[in-house]
Amino acid sequence: MQVSVIGNPDDTVVVTVRGDLDDGSDTVLGTTLEQVLDRPAPRVVVDVSGIGFCDSTGLRSFVAGHERARDAGGWLRLAAPGDQLSGLLRVAGLDEVLDVRPSVADALATGTDL
Repeated sequence: MQVSVIGNPDDTVVVTVRGDLDDGSDTVLGTTLEQVLDRPAPRVVVDVSGIGFCDSTGLRSFVAGHERARDAGGWLRLAAPGDQLSGLLRVAGLDEVLDVRPSVADALATGTDL
């Protein structure tokens, strides 16, 4: 799995995840999210379009990031999930909990909404 981070001039951050997100790789994502969420009112978009497979440990990272951002007065959004991840979010009921957008551009365009 590969994770990259891009900060934007408006203080939003885009975290891009590529590869499989499972028990062996969720630590990388979790550590990255901890770092980008460690500020007041964080606004983070996680580009999940490149995730081929995700299991419950990956979902746990998204939920923990969402809760941490919310508790700090900010938000975390997932952008562009593929079919496998969309289905997993739906089955787990997390599509009603997490803020999921169809694209990174959409998630950033509404960047000031809390």
